[in-house]
Amino acid sequence: MSQARPGGPRFHLTFPEHLIDEPVIHELGQRFDVVTNIRGANVDERFAWVILEIVGSEGQVAEAVTWLTEKGITVERLGEG
Repeated sequence: MSQARPGGPRFHLTFPEHLIDEPVIHELGQRFDVVTNIRGANVDERFAWVILEIVGSEGQVAEAVTWLTEKGITVERLGEG
């Protein structure tokens, strides 16, 4: 895995109901070789949001965000960690 530096851009993710039980964040880290850090979350049976820090190169982070969006997750960039 690439060398991770502390912190990274933070994103507010809102998950559709059908993805709540899926290991999306784990898959994101594996697929794009990024380090993920959950900074906050609220999950129930029908709704979930997560504040996620993603550490990697700009290209890795951009590809990861595109993949999340394509899966139907609403992604809003919050800024740097």
